[in-house]
Amino acid sequence: MAEQYKIIAEQDNSTVVARYETSKRKGDCYQSEAELERWLIDQLQLQGYEYPRIRNEQELLENLRVQLGKANDTVYSDAEWKKILKEIAGDTLTMEDKAAMIQRANTAVVIERDNGINANVHLVHKDNIFKNRLQVINQYVPEGGTHSNRYDVTILVNGLPLVHIELKKRGVSIREAFNQINRYARDSFWAGEGMFNYIQLFIISNGTYTKYYSNTTRYAREKEAADQKGKKVKTQSNSFEFTSYWSDAENNLVCDLEDFTKTFLTQRTLLNILTKYCVFNVEQELLVMRPYQIAATERILLRIKTALNHRWQGTKKAGGYIWHTTGSGKTLTSFKTAQLASKIDGIYKVVFIVDRQDLDYQTMKEYDRFCPNCANGNTNSTILLGQLRKEKESKIIITTIQKMASLLRKKK
Repeated sequence: MAEQYKIIAEQDNSTVVARYETSKRKGDCYQSEAELERWLIDQLQLQGYEYPRIRNEQELLENLRVQLGKANDTVYSDAEWKKILKEIAGDTLTMEDKAAMIQRANTAVVIERDNGINANVHLVHKDNIFKNRLQVINQYVPEGGTHSNRYDVTILVNGLPLVHIELKKRGVSIREAFNQINRYARDSFWAGEGMFNYIQLFIISNGTYTKYYSNTTRYAREKEAADQKGKKVKTQSNSFEFTSYWSDAENNLVCDLEDFTKTFLTQRTLLNILTKYCVFNVEQELLVMRPYQIAATERILLRIKTALNHRWQGTKKAGGYIWHTTGSGKTLTSFKTAQLASKIDGIYKVVFIVDRQDLDYQTMKEYDRFCPNCANGNTNSTILLGQLRKEKESKIIITTIQKMASLLRKKK
């Protein structure tokens, strides 16, 4: 049995590497924050990132205009650029609005070009991630904030700042880097045209330990709760606990900045995480998947594609199983798997089967929280049959094993 599934764990093109051997380095090696930053910039250039000199908002916006033009195979005039800025910048757009623009299926904004024709301006290419251009900048100084700041390292995708990296020297707690980002959020991310509110992912590192998390995690979110007397009070969650370590597919942690950069920050991996493995839910929270969730999703998708290519449908070779523990985010994994599987050529329907009625309701509720109306439930086998028969509707169906068994007894 183990040999049969070996091929799945050894794919070189997986977002999460099958197995990573950590780099050998001296245990007593000291690196200052400046040395870590310099090494990171050099390494990212070796990995194909462009390194422009951008230190302020004017230079950032000039570069954004050029990069969006390249991403859309055109050059924008001054009038067209003003229209684009009106759509993607300004005080009316919140951080959540900008996250939605990046995470929605169609990331394009529409402008009227000088010739009078409406045209799409794609901020990020999701169908072909290699059409996106990656740049790295450092020591950016925002203008107009409540306090002066200088950002360590930022990764631009088509000119937009989508990933920010905060560094501390070896020996300093990475929680200090997390707190630093919180200060930036209060002081200056929103300053000027608010372009740094487009950031989707944060990375914090002291060289020895490196973690990542989504943009909505940076706030200790206030939630309403009832005290013993029934009055509503404000409580704060410890959002640092939602930061994640990266790992390989065998769950070996990839903590050191050098190892993290050579895996997580490869262009293909980073773009996959930004475009495929983030979920912006109805509560306007951006969720980024953990490495074991991504690995599980990709293994299932690979098994589906392999089964289609070899015509294994209906045989045991076409199947497999993923084992996750309680509280590991199985529903999010299944949602993302179902969403991506439904887009594979040759897939007619994706049916998610649970073993009892309360799980049926719970799964539907969770799927609706991730993406409203993305899946279809059913109350009996007759409705299930109708959903299966509709070719262009009900691409993702959630049902119970009892309803499916009843349907199969009726319809051989």
